[in-house]
Amino acid sequence: MAAVITQGEIAIILGVDEKTLRKHYREELDRALSKANAKVGANLFKIATGTGREAVTAAIFWLKTRAGWSEYAPPPVAKAPAPKEQKPLGKKAQADADAMLPPDDQDWAELVPANRHPT
Repeated sequence: MAAVITQGEIAIILGVDEKTLRKHYREELDRALSKANAKVGANLFKIATGTGREAVTAAIFWLKTRAGWSEYAPPPVAKAPAPKEQKPLGKKAQADADAMLPPDDQDWAELVPANRHPT
């Protein structure tokens, strides 16, 4: 009953004072809401994983309340995978890679005949 009605109402039904109720039934009062939530949650989960119109409604409710989903929130941004650590290149592989880069002391434009300036 503690999950549905107040402790004051339970005390009236049992004919005891609220303080007496809390003193003698503290554990039951504390567990009542958790038990009720578990039962409702189990039933909601059963409906949400079923089929039909009720399943869609229950699934949306579940996603909003339990998974933090919102149709107003921007979609989550996928994180880029961390780059894999590259192994150091061998001497030949490093020489080939270096050959593909321009020399540090020269401009590429000067190497292309059409771009040479008349001197």
